[in-house]
Amino acid sequence: MSATLLTYGFVALTFGIYIAIALWSRSDSTNEFYVAGGGVHPIANGAATAADWMSAASFLSMAGIIAFEGADGARYLMGWTGGYVLLAFLLAPYLRRFGKFTVPDFVGDRYYSQTARLVAVLCVIFISFTYIAGQMRGVGIVFSRFLEVEIETGVVIGMGIVFFYAVLGGMKGITYTQVAQYCVLIFAYLVPAIYVSILLTGIPLPMLGFGATMADGSGIHLLDKLDGLTTQLGMAAFTEGRKSTVDMFFIVAALMAGTAGLPHVIVRFFTVPDMRAARVSAGYALVFIALLYTTAPAVAAFSRINLIQAVENASYAELPDWFGKWEDSGLLSWVDKNQDGRLQYRGGAAMNPAKPVFVDGRGASGERLVSNELTSNENELYIDRDIIVLASPEIAQLPNWVIALMAAGGLAAALSTAAGLLLVISSAISHDLIKNTLAKNVTERQELNYARLSAAVAIFIAGLFGIYPPGFVAEVVAFAFGLAAASFFPAIVLGIFSKRVSKEGAIAGMLTGIVFTAGYIIYFKFIEPSANTSEFWWWGISPEGIGTLGMLLNFAVSLSVTRFTHAPPADVQAMVLMIRQPEKGD
Repeated sequence: MSATLLTYGFVALTFGIYIAIALWSRSDSTNEFYVAGGGVHPIANGAATAADWMSAASFLSMAGIIAFEGADGARYLMGWTGGYVLLAFLLAPYLRRFGKFTVPDFVGDRYYSQTARLVAVLCVIFISFTYIAGQMRGVGIVFSRFLEVEIETGVVIGMGIVFFYAVLGGMKGITYTQVAQYCVLIFAYLVPAIYVSILLTGIPLPMLGFGATMADGSGIHLLDKLDGLTTQLGMAAFTEGRKSTVDMFFIVAALMAGTAGLPHVIVRFFTVPDMRAARVSAGYALVFIALLYTTAPAVAAFSRINLIQAVENASYAELPDWFGKWEDSGLLSWVDKNQDGRLQYRGGAAMNPAKPVFVDGRGASGERLVSNELTSNENELYIDRDIIVLASPEIAQLPNWVIALMAAGGLAAALSTAAGLLLVISSAISHDLIKNTLAKNVTERQELNYARLSAAVAIFIAGLFGIYPPGFVAEVVAFAFGLAAASFFPAIVLGIFSKRVSKEGAIAGMLTGIVFTAGYIIYFKFIEPSANTSEFWWWGISPEGIGTLGMLLNFAVSLSVTRFTHAPPADVQAMVLMIRQPEKGD
């Protein structure tokens, strides 16, 4: 059976499962809609947390960045993993002890201020929409290639599925759907990785094959083989880092603190019965996450070796079928600069602007024509980083069912996180903005309807982000982490571990952090993209890492303003002490 038919079958089956779960777990109360009733088993919550946290950036883009940037790409691996540990064991149990529905709930009550709650709501919406842009782009990429529809059409289909189980089921439906999505995405990620590891190194565990010798009898280690291939083509060695130490530190720190401040991950710990269950579910989630994260570097290395060997110096007619199919998706392009009919894959961008602009017609060798101005270097190949994981089974010539499974896994990763983000936006609007601020007398039924309406509107806006994405998946997600680090992380840490920080200090800190960080990112990415180089960055800190500086500013402003304002009321200080107290039997 063809890969396309199998993909339709796999995707239809998994979507059917998600919809059936949503129907089974329909929410009938705000408690079920916001936090699944607070009774989710720790193992189920661990799997749901892993699916919620391992977004399209983790599944699609992280290995792609490592494949093309080598050692520098490890910043995502280190930052996201370290950040989850920070969240799970430093913050999550205390937030669960607090026992409310949302992060703005915590900020509003801890800082005894509706203004603080509103600032938190705005931060939640801004961060979540930034994050969700990457997820919807991931949905569009999968559909455009494997189901052979336009990216815009794929985004609309994804919107429809998320609308059904997010609006109908709320957190209850999303939680159990995410458990199923975790099973799909991890199976889809590991199966092709195991296949390729056996083919290249003879070792079934890809995380061990990553450091093993090649199975061709040469005795060369896989990483040495990859270094040799890349340097021969005029590229930097895979194991060689090129980013400055300062920028790497700031990026990793922003990703870590951003993970610990992401509202859609934090809310997962409100769905378990108590603090002990929160800690246990965090441990399960860490194990579930590690299965993918320890495999990602191997997937990156395997894919890069297979890609180079498949395309370098090949004529268009000799290229495998997958090349033309990805070319038709608009995410891969070849320009025959020297007119020799053979593909030259070298360092640097092949065309300017980097993303190909296709025109009608085919070249002399059959390649799709582009209208871009070409760069002067020898590289003739454009590859979108986000396709490297999805294309890896095809590049390795694995069976069609593995290719179809990969498509279903990519959709599961993107949709699971998108659903979690949409629910956070919905909760922030219906619970924090409407119920606790604008219309405090609304009934529970009215609040539930507002929540569903908010989710529907958020899905529509998220779809627009997917159709008009501001960058590749991991890049967009990295900006969301930076914004979370600069706004929520200091407010949450100080709110838990300091009785003295005042509402004025927290509000001033959050505003300073998010305005500074957003301004820096917008300037270098959208206003003056030509200046987005280390030569113009402040102290050599890239937009990806500026969230760390925004976080430090937030801490400094919060503590400074607190020194000149009144201490929090006695009941607030007592609440801070209470959430740090262990529960009986904990």
